[in-house]
Amino acid sequence: MFMLRRIFFASIALFLAACMYGISFAERRILKDDNVTVSFDDPLQNAASEILRLYPGTRSALTNDLGWRTEFRPHVVLIKDSTSFKRAANSDLVIAYAVPQKNLIVIDYSKMNVHPFTLGATLKHELCHLELHHHIASNNLPRWFDEGICQWVTGGLAEIMTAGNRAVLREAALTHRLISLEGLAEGFPGDGRGLLLAYEESKSIVEYIIKEFGVSGVQGILEYMSKGADLETAFHNNLSLSPYELEKRWRSSLEEKTFWISYIGDNIYEILFLSAALMTVYGFLILLKRKKEYKDEDGGEDEEEEEGKI
Repeated sequence: MFMLRRIFFASIALFLAACMYGISFAERRILKDDNVTVSFDDPLQNAASEILRLYPGTRSALTNDLGWRTEFRPHVVLIKDSTSFKRAANSDLVIAYAVPQKNLIVIDYSKMNVHPFTLGATLKHELCHLELHHHIASNNLPRWFDEGICQWVTGGLAEIMTAGNRAVLREAALTHRLISLEGLAEGFPGDGRGLLLAYEESKSIVEYIIKEFGVSGVQGILEYMSKGADLETAFHNNLSLSPYELEKRWRSSLEEKTFWISYIGDNIYEILFLSAALMTVYGFLILLKRKKEYKDEDGGEDEEEEEGKI
Protein backbone atom coordinates (compact mmCIF):
# COMPACT_ATOMS: atom_id res chain seq x y z
CA MET A 1 0.00 0.00 0.00
CA PHE A 2 2.81 2.41 0.88
CA MET A 3 4.57 1.69 -2.46
CA LEU A 4 1.33 2.22 -4.40
CA ARG A 5 0.84 5.54 -2.62
CA ARG A 6 4.38 6.66 -3.53
CA ILE A 7 3.83 5.74 -7.20
CA PHE A 8 0.49 7.59 -7.19
CA PHE A 9 1.99 10.81 -5.81
CA ALA A 10 4.98 10.57 -8.17
CA SER A 11 2.59 10.23 -11.11
CA ILE A 12 0.59 13.24 -9.92
CA ALA A 13 3.76 15.33 -9.62
CA LEU A 14 4.84 14.39 -13.13
CA PHE A 15 1.38 15.15 -14.49
CA LEU A 16 1.40 18.63 -12.92
CA ALA A 17 4.86 19.27 -14.34
CA ALA A 18 3.59 18.16 -17.73
CA CYS A 19 0.70 20.61 -17.58
CA MET A 20 3.01 23.47 -16.65
CA TYR A 21 5.82 22.76 -19.10
CA GLY A 22 4.10 21.30 -22.14
CA ILE A 23 5.13 17.66 -21.64
CA SER A 24 2.62 14.87 -22.21
CA PHE A 25 2.96 11.79 -19.97
CA ALA A 26 -0.13 10.07 -21.34
CA GLU A 27 1.75 7.14 -22.91
CA ARG A 28 4.93 7.25 -20.87
CA ARG A 29 6.16 4.65 -18.44
CA ILE A 30 8.03 5.12 -15.15
CA LEU A 31 11.09 3.49 -13.62
CA LYS A 32 12.31 4.56 -10.21
CA ASP A 33 14.55 3.68 -7.31
CA ASP A 34 15.38 5.37 -4.03
CA ASN A 35 17.38 8.11 -5.77
CA VAL A 36 15.70 9.09 -9.04
CA THR A 37 12.48 8.75 -11.03
CA VAL A 38 12.57 8.32 -14.81
CA SER A 39 9.58 8.86 -17.10
CA PHE A 40 10.08 7.65 -20.68
CA ASP A 41 8.51 6.80 -24.00
CA ASP A 42 7.92 3.06 -24.31
CA PRO A 43 10.84 2.31 -26.71
CA LEU A 44 13.30 3.98 -24.30
CA GLN A 45 13.21 1.49 -21.41
CA ASN A 46 16.89 0.62 -21.86
CA ALA A 47 17.80 4.31 -21.75
CA ALA A 48 15.69 4.75 -18.60
CA SER A 49 17.49 1.81 -16.99
CA GLU A 50 20.77 3.45 -18.00
CA ILE A 51 19.73 6.62 -16.13
CA LEU A 52 19.14 4.55 -12.98
CA ARG A 53 22.59 2.97 -13.40
CA LEU A 54 24.39 6.27 -14.13
CA TYR A 55 22.74 8.40 -11.49
CA PRO A 56 24.71 7.36 -8.35
CA GLY A 57 28.08 7.96 -10.03
CA THR A 58 26.87 11.22 -11.57
CA ARG A 59 25.63 12.46 -8.21
CA SER A 60 28.92 11.49 -6.54
CA ALA A 61 31.01 13.27 -9.20
CA LEU A 62 28.89 16.40 -8.84
CA THR A 63 29.37 16.33 -5.07
CA ASN A 64 33.13 16.39 -5.63
CA ASP A 65 32.83 19.29 -8.08
CA LEU A 66 30.44 21.50 -6.11
CA GLY A 67 30.98 20.32 -2.54
CA TRP A 68 27.26 19.65 -1.91
CA ARG A 69 25.34 16.44 -1.28
CA THR A 70 22.16 15.98 -3.30
CA GLU A 71 19.19 16.44 -0.97
CA PHE A 72 16.34 15.95 -3.44
CA ARG A 73 15.02 13.31 -5.81
CA PRO A 74 15.07 14.43 -9.44
CA HIS A 75 12.54 13.41 -12.12
CA VAL A 76 14.14 12.70 -15.50
CA VAL A 77 11.94 12.70 -18.60
CA LEU A 78 13.24 11.01 -21.76
CA ILE A 79 11.48 12.11 -24.95
CA LYS A 80 11.89 10.04 -28.10
CA ASP A 81 10.33 12.45 -30.58
CA SER A 82 12.45 15.52 -31.31
CA THR A 83 9.42 17.52 -32.52
CA SER A 84 7.61 17.01 -29.20
CA PHE A 85 10.72 18.08 -27.33
CA LYS A 86 11.11 21.24 -29.44
CA ARG A 87 7.54 22.25 -28.57
CA ALA A 88 8.27 21.83 -24.87
CA ALA A 89 11.69 23.55 -25.03
CA ASN A 90 10.56 26.24 -27.48
CA SER A 91 13.95 26.06 -29.21
CA ASP A 92 15.59 24.18 -32.09
CA LEU A 93 19.03 24.37 -30.44
CA VAL A 94 18.35 23.02 -26.95
CA ILE A 95 18.82 19.28 -26.39
CA ALA A 96 17.86 19.20 -22.68
CA TYR A 97 16.65 21.54 -19.95
CA ALA A 98 16.03 21.61 -16.22
CA VAL A 99 13.05 22.94 -14.26
CA PRO A 100 14.42 23.63 -10.76
CA GLN A 101 11.01 24.37 -9.23
CA LYS A 102 9.98 20.77 -9.98
CA ASN A 103 13.40 19.06 -9.73
CA LEU A 104 12.67 18.10 -13.32
CA ILE A 105 15.11 17.23 -16.12
CA VAL A 106 13.83 16.84 -19.70
CA ILE A 107 16.09 15.26 -22.35
CA ASP A 108 15.65 14.93 -26.11
CA TYR A 109 16.87 11.35 -26.42
CA SER A 110 17.08 11.57 -30.22
CA LYS A 111 20.13 13.85 -29.76
CA MET A 112 21.96 11.56 -27.37
CA ASN A 113 25.14 9.91 -28.65
CA VAL A 114 25.41 12.60 -31.31
CA HIS A 115 28.85 14.12 -30.65
CA PRO A 116 29.52 15.56 -28.12
CA PHE A 117 26.31 14.64 -26.28
CA THR A 118 26.01 11.50 -24.18
CA LEU A 119 23.30 10.52 -21.74
CA GLY A 120 25.69 10.61 -18.78
CA ALA A 121 27.17 14.04 -19.53
CA THR A 122 23.76 15.55 -20.29
CA LEU A 123 22.34 14.13 -17.06
CA LYS A 124 25.23 15.64 -15.09
CA HIS A 125 24.83 19.04 -16.76
CA GLU A 126 21.13 19.29 -15.99
CA LEU A 127 21.52 17.85 -12.49
CA CYS A 128 24.08 20.61 -11.88
CA HIS A 129 21.40 23.20 -12.66
CA LEU A 130 19.06 21.59 -10.13
CA GLU A 131 21.82 21.49 -7.49
CA LEU A 132 22.69 25.17 -7.96
CA HIS A 133 19.07 26.27 -7.66
CA HIS A 134 18.47 23.97 -4.70
CA HIS A 135 21.30 25.59 -2.71
CA ILE A 136 21.12 29.14 -4.07
CA ALA A 137 18.01 31.29 -4.42
CA SER A 138 17.14 31.68 -8.12
CA ASN A 139 16.89 35.47 -7.87
CA ASN A 140 20.43 35.46 -6.46
CA LEU A 141 21.97 33.26 -9.18
CA PRO A 142 22.96 35.08 -12.41
CA ARG A 143 22.15 33.05 -15.51
CA TRP A 144 25.70 33.29 -16.89
CA PHE A 145 27.19 31.95 -13.65
CA ASP A 146 24.62 29.16 -13.48
CA GLU A 147 25.32 28.05 -17.04
CA GLY A 148 29.09 28.56 -16.81
CA ILE A 149 29.35 26.32 -13.74
CA CYS A 150 27.31 23.57 -15.41
CA GLN A 151 29.51 23.67 -18.52
CA TRP A 152 32.61 23.52 -16.34
CA VAL A 153 31.53 20.35 -14.48
CA THR A 154 30.86 18.60 -17.80
CA GLY A 155 34.10 19.61 -19.48
CA GLY A 156 32.59 22.39 -21.58
CA LEU A 157 29.43 20.55 -22.67
CA ALA A 158 26.51 22.93 -23.16
CA GLU A 159 22.86 21.97 -23.54
CA ILE A 160 22.60 23.45 -27.04
CA MET A 161 23.83 22.38 -30.46
CA THR A 162 27.02 24.44 -30.89
CA ALA A 163 28.98 22.44 -33.48
CA GLY A 164 30.74 24.70 -35.96
CA ASN A 165 30.07 27.86 -33.96
CA ARG A 166 33.08 27.98 -31.63
CA ALA A 167 34.42 31.05 -33.46
CA VAL A 168 31.50 33.16 -32.24
CA LEU A 169 33.31 34.15 -29.02
CA ARG A 170 36.55 35.06 -30.82
CA GLU A 171 34.67 37.17 -33.37
CA ALA A 172 32.75 39.01 -30.66
CA ALA A 173 35.95 39.73 -28.73
CA LEU A 174 37.73 41.03 -31.83
CA THR A 175 34.83 43.29 -32.84
CA HIS A 176 34.18 44.43 -29.24
CA ARG A 177 30.66 42.96 -29.32
CA LEU A 178 30.79 40.79 -26.22
CA ILE A 179 27.60 40.82 -24.16
CA SER A 180 28.12 42.33 -20.71
CA LEU A 181 27.71 39.98 -17.76
CA GLU A 182 25.02 42.31 -16.46
CA GLY A 183 23.17 41.69 -19.72
CA LEU A 184 23.39 37.93 -19.15
CA ALA A 185 22.32 37.98 -15.51
CA GLU A 186 18.55 37.60 -15.99
CA GLY A 187 18.46 35.55 -19.18
CA PHE A 188 20.05 34.76 -22.54
CA PRO A 189 19.20 36.18 -25.99
CA GLY A 190 16.56 34.33 -27.97
CA ASP A 191 18.24 34.49 -31.39
CA GLY A 192 20.59 31.69 -32.41
CA ARG A 193 23.90 33.55 -32.64
CA GLY A 194 23.25 35.63 -29.52
CA LEU A 195 22.31 32.49 -27.61
CA LEU A 196 25.49 30.71 -28.73
CA LEU A 197 27.57 33.70 -27.68
CA ALA A 198 25.91 33.78 -24.26
CA TYR A 199 26.78 30.12 -23.65
CA GLU A 200 30.36 30.60 -24.87
CA GLU A 201 30.88 33.66 -22.67
CA SER A 202 29.48 31.87 -19.63
CA LYS A 203 31.85 28.96 -20.10
CA SER A 204 34.83 31.19 -20.84
CA ILE A 205 34.56 33.39 -17.77
CA VAL A 206 34.14 30.47 -15.35
CA GLU A 207 37.19 28.84 -16.97
CA TYR A 208 39.04 32.14 -16.47
CA ILE A 209 38.13 32.17 -12.76
CA ILE A 210 39.48 28.63 -12.40
CA LYS A 211 42.65 29.51 -14.30
CA GLU A 212 43.35 32.54 -12.10
CA PHE A 213 42.04 31.32 -8.71
CA GLY A 214 41.78 27.53 -9.00
CA VAL A 215 38.78 25.26 -8.46
CA SER A 216 38.70 26.40 -4.84
CA GLY A 217 37.92 29.91 -6.11
CA VAL A 218 34.70 28.72 -7.72
CA GLN A 219 33.78 26.44 -4.81
CA GLY A 220 34.35 29.31 -2.35
CA ILE A 221 31.98 31.57 -4.32
CA LEU A 222 29.33 28.85 -4.35
CA GLU A 223 29.72 28.29 -0.61
CA TYR A 224 29.19 31.99 0.16
CA MET A 225 26.17 32.14 -2.15
CA SER A 226 24.63 29.03 -0.61
CA LYS A 227 24.67 30.90 2.72
CA GLY A 228 22.71 33.81 1.24
CA ALA A 229 25.47 36.10 -0.07
CA ASP A 230 24.89 37.74 -3.44
CA LEU A 231 27.43 37.39 -6.24
CA GLU A 232 29.06 40.74 -5.50
CA THR A 233 29.69 39.83 -1.84
CA ALA A 234 30.81 36.30 -2.69
CA PHE A 235 33.35 37.64 -5.19
CA HIS A 236 34.72 40.23 -2.76
CA ASN A 237 34.98 37.75 0.12
CA ASN A 238 36.56 34.97 -1.91
CA LEU A 239 38.44 36.64 -4.80
CA SER A 240 39.03 40.11 -3.33
CA LEU A 241 37.55 41.82 -6.39
CA SER A 242 34.14 42.64 -7.81
CA PRO A 243 32.40 40.86 -10.70
CA TYR A 244 32.92 44.05 -12.73
CA GLU A 245 36.68 43.99 -12.10
CA LEU A 246 36.83 40.31 -12.96
CA GLU A 247 34.92 40.94 -16.19
CA LYS A 248 37.43 43.65 -17.19
CA ARG A 249 40.35 41.28 -16.62
CA TRP A 250 38.61 38.48 -18.50
CA ARG A 251 37.82 40.72 -21.48
CA SER A 252 41.40 41.97 -21.61
CA SER A 253 42.76 38.42 -21.50
CA LEU A 254 40.31 37.25 -24.15
CA GLU A 255 41.04 40.12 -26.51
CA GLU A 256 44.80 39.62 -26.16
CA LYS A 257 44.51 35.90 -26.88
CA THR A 258 42.13 36.31 -29.80
CA PHE A 259 44.28 39.08 -31.30
CA TRP A 260 47.16 36.68 -31.98
CA ILE A 261 44.82 33.93 -33.17
CA SER A 262 43.17 36.39 -35.55
CA TYR A 263 46.52 37.83 -36.71
CA ILE A 264 47.79 34.37 -37.61
CA GLY A 265 44.50 33.46 -39.28
CA ASP A 266 44.35 36.69 -41.33
CA ASN A 267 48.00 36.41 -42.42
CA ILE A 268 48.33 32.65 -42.75
CA TYR A 269 49.39 32.74 -46.42
CA GLU A 270 52.02 35.43 -45.80
CA ILE A 271 53.32 33.49 -42.79
CA LEU A 272 53.51 30.26 -44.82
CA PHE A 273 55.24 32.07 -47.70
CA LEU A 274 57.77 33.66 -45.35
CA SER A 275 58.41 30.32 -43.64
CA ALA A 276 59.00 28.64 -47.01
CA ALA A 277 61.37 31.45 -48.05
CA LEU A 278 63.34 31.15 -44.83
CA MET A 279 63.58 27.39 -45.23
CA THR A 280 64.85 27.88 -48.79
CA VAL A 281 67.52 30.35 -47.64
CA TYR A 282 68.48 28.03 -44.80
CA GLY A 283 68.81 25.11 -47.21
CA PHE A 284 70.91 27.20 -49.60
CA LEU A 285 73.29 28.21 -46.79
CA ILE A 286 73.66 24.57 -45.70
CA LEU A 287 74.46 23.64 -49.31
CA LEU A 288 77.12 26.37 -49.56
CA LYS A 289 78.66 25.23 -46.29
CA ARG A 290 78.86 21.61 -47.47
CA LYS A 291 80.39 22.64 -50.79
CA LYS A 292 83.03 24.70 -48.97
CA GLU A 293 83.80 21.78 -46.66
CA TYR A 294 84.08 19.49 -49.66
CA LYS A 295 86.50 21.88 -51.43
CA ASP A 296 88.59 22.22 -48.27
CA GLU A 297 88.85 18.43 -47.98
CA ASP A 298 89.63 18.08 -51.67
CA GLY A 299 92.32 20.83 -51.46
CA GLY A 300 93.91 19.11 -48.51
CA GLU A 301 94.21 15.84 -50.44
CA ASP A 302 95.85 17.64 -53.42
CA GLU A 303 98.46 19.19 -51.13
CA GLU A 304 99.33 15.78 -49.68
CA GLU A 305 99.78 14.36 -53.19
CA GLU A 306 102.10 17.24 -54.17
CA GLU A 307 104.22 16.69 -51.04
CA GLY A 308 104.50 13.00 -51.91
CA LYS A 309 105.87 13.81 -55.35
CA ILE A 310 108.59 16.05 -53.96
